Amino acid sequence: MAEFTLPKNSKVGKGRHYAAKPGAKKVRTFHVYRWDPDTGENPRMDSYEVDVGNAPMVLDVLLKIKNEIDPTLTLRRSCREGICGSCAMNIDGGNTLACTKALNDLPEGDVRIYPLPHMQVVKDLVPDLTHFYAQYASIKPWLRTQSAPPDRERLQSPEERKKLDGLYECILCACCSTSCPSYWWNPDRYLGPAVLLQAYRWIIDSRDEDTGTRLDDLEDPFRLYRCHTIMNCTNTCPKGLNPAQAIGEIKQLMVKRAV
Repeated sequence: MAEFTLPKNSKVGKGRHYAAKPGAKKVRTFHVYRWDPDTGENPRMDSYEVDVGNAPMVLDVLLKIKNEIDPTLTLRRSCREGICGSCAMNIDGGNTLACTKALNDLPEGDVRIYPLPHMQVVKDLVPDLTHFYAQYASIKPWLRTQSAPPDRERLQSPEERKKLDGLYECILCACCSTSCPSYWWNPDRYLGPAVLLQAYRWIIDSRDEDTGTRLDDLEDPFRLYRCHTIMNCTNTCPKGLNPAQAIGEIKQLMVKRAV
């Protein structure tokens, strides 16, 4: 019989428990993934009994933990308005932004918080997005033109501009890509839903003059066609976008230019 062992540091153990302070009135328990690469120890799940009070969002609770209970907790955050994508993490089994995930939207009971799945972890709730951003850079996400620049700006009609709705709003939080099984299996070659949505945003832009080359770059069994329309990406997007539809549109453009 074959025997398999999990990779080093992959077994998550039970961590420390931080009880609520006396007199706490509105207590809720949060189990948070903790891992410090400097210790050489396995990851653990620390549990915090937090008096959530009037804290509206999960990020508010995490900052309360860091500021008042355990200053060693490490996480990313910046805008607190669902714009920067810094605080993307897995909350109660779903990828989302901690700053826009309301406590009232979570089921009653304990809350479990992990970093984005299937990514290398820098520390605690901070994933390593180096590879993700390198993939984004690979699609050359800027206007590419051959014609001489106009005197002022490159114009679009309202109809042409409207085609970008549902695409330009992507904040590159990586929630969709890290929820995609195809991306888990082939992260080195499949670009993933976030990057492909961004690619389509430039392909469909009427001001861009390099559509053929952009499509050529995606004409690959892995870069584009590893998408199997599982729809996890669309279901988890905290901005309500539809990466699966954008990927489908790219595939249709590939077919149209081939016939």
